[in-house]
Amino acid sequence: MDYTTKINPFDKLSGSSKLLNPKTLLLLIGSVILIGLILAKMKVVGVGLLLALFFGSVYFFLLFKHPIIGLFTAVAFNFTLLGIGRYVTGLPLGFGIDGIFILTYLALFFNRFKERVDWTPAKKDITVLAGAWLMYCIFQIVNPEAQSFAAWVSGRGIGFYFFFLIPLALLLIDTRKKLDYFLYVWGAFSVLATLKGMMQLFIGVDAAEQAWLDGGGAETHLLFGKLRIFSFFSDAGQFGANQGYTGVVFLIYSLTKKRLEKVIFISIGLLGFYGMMISGTRGAISVPAVGMMTYFILSKNVKILGVGVIGLIAMFIFFKYTTIGNGNDQIRRMRGAFDPNNKSLQVRLENQRILKGYLASRPFGGGIGHGGVKAQRFLPNAFLSQIATDSWYVLIWVEQGIIGLMFHLFILFYVLGKASYKVMFKIRDPIIKLRVGALISGMAGVMMASYGNAILGGMPTALLIYTSMAIMSNVEMFDSPLIEEDQNKSDKHNELLAT
Repeated sequence: MDYTTKINPFDKLSGSSKLLNPKTLLLLIGSVILIGLILAKMKVVGVGLLLALFFGSVYFFLLFKHPIIGLFTAVAFNFTLLGIGRYVTGLPLGFGIDGIFILTYLALFFNRFKERVDWTPAKKDITVLAGAWLMYCIFQIVNPEAQSFAAWVSGRGIGFYFFFLIPLALLLIDTRKKLDYFLYVWGAFSVLATLKGMMQLFIGVDAAEQAWLDGGGAETHLLFGKLRIFSFFSDAGQFGANQGYTGVVFLIYSLTKKRLEKVIFISIGLLGFYGMMISGTRGAISVPAVGMMTYFILSKNVKILGVGVIGLIAMFIFFKYTTIGNGNDQIRRMRGAFDPNNKSLQVRLENQRILKGYLASRPFGGGIGHGGVKAQRFLPNAFLSQIATDSWYVLIWVEQGIIGLMFHLFILFYVLGKASYKVMFKIRDPIIKLRVGALISGMAGVMMASYGNAILGGMPTALLIYTSMAIMSNVEMFDSPLIEEDQNKSDKHNELLAT
């Protein structure tokens, strides 16, 4: 008699009972034989391959079950991409972000295949602006001044990443808990960045980092025998400003936390500011200065605003009119940001004067990927590739013209201004006011720092800013629970009055 006939048809087969099924048994035996052959033939490589297959399978399973994992993966990879490039050469790692976005959208479609994806949360003005900006970036392919399609591909993220990330963030970060998860991913990699920076400062750079310095990085990162700390970022400027960004956001966000979480957020914020200091990046100090001032204004509290203004004035006097701490390399370099006669500043202003004459007759710019020394790998002899752009806004101006610059600034200030108005006059929940205010303040600081360095569109700041812009544009989503709670309380109050 067949064994399965002895089992109650209403019972579900489980455990060892499933092995009695011939198909399951054959599959198990086949898998064991295959694994044995791989290990016998490939040895250590085979072990690595099997582990990769196992963890890859688990990752894809979780990704298609929870598509938000793809968004967090993009943020994480965004932090480490350029650092990995120093150790693994010859691979197009830059396309990794593109691949993650594609996989995340596929996971989203399959995850909601039966009920279909509800795009309503993504129907925001920021999505329209992101789409219009993408169209303008695509138009740059036929820009008469553009000479290299490969250069455009290298700079594709300025349009594509913004457009792809905004709907994902609007759809997937739709609860307070998910907002916290985003901050935890951000904070974890920010802490790792600061720890890596501390290793470079106190222990020294490793072989791959030394090779990067020897390949040209030392020109801007080894000044007077002192190393500017860059961690696993593209450069010290991006590292310093991004860590300052983290410091502003996490310290303000910590005001909404209690006990252990509060300690964690404060620690991440302080480590962020420490990373900013050891980077030796002068312009990075504008991130906390402008960021905290923005927070003071958003608070609408005269006392807090007054204390904040006094604090910022004291900081200005310390750096501008004293020599206290000059024995510290990082403080001495930061102090240079307050010197209008700084040689670096004068060189930048002179470059801008040269570019102004060249771009006067080019309202659409020279083409995406064509500006600054980074373009020399595509156009080594082009005029624009010989002049350092330094500033993010100058880079936009050079590559996309005055029209592109005005459009870009409009998007940034529109999102920032609208979110600030909501926080100051619309949002009722004080917790959400602080949390969204933290993101607004951090973005304001980055926007200011981007005048001196190409911060805003660089990794990892770009994806953090784009995600924050989506959250800021969807702030009502996080405020709605309080409105419902207040309405319920009001209804109960009215019932009590009626009785």
